[in-house]
Amino acid sequence: MKRYTVVLTRTAEKELYQLPSGVIVKIVTVLKSLEENPRPVGCKKLKGYKNLWRTRVGDYRIIYAIEDVIMLVDIREIGHRKDIYDKL
Repeated sequence: MKRYTVVLTRTAEKELYQLPSGVIVKIVTVLKSLEENPRPVGCKKLKGYKNLWRTRVGDYRIIYAIEDVIMLVDIREIGHRKDIYDKL
């Protein structure tokens, strides 16, 4: 089975490293799982956006785009649920 490539924008990478270390470990685990299945159970397509999805990690959200043709998952934003949607 082909794997997707997961890439983080510079912004998402900075946001990730500013989080508490326990949360970082959980988020990195989820990011690795997106290589196998970019649409895991519980992920949702964001309304009003052409190709943005979100998945939950506790109180944190990962916002990403899926490019099926080139097998790419582009991580756009990572942050606390109270702040994440203001950034979009």
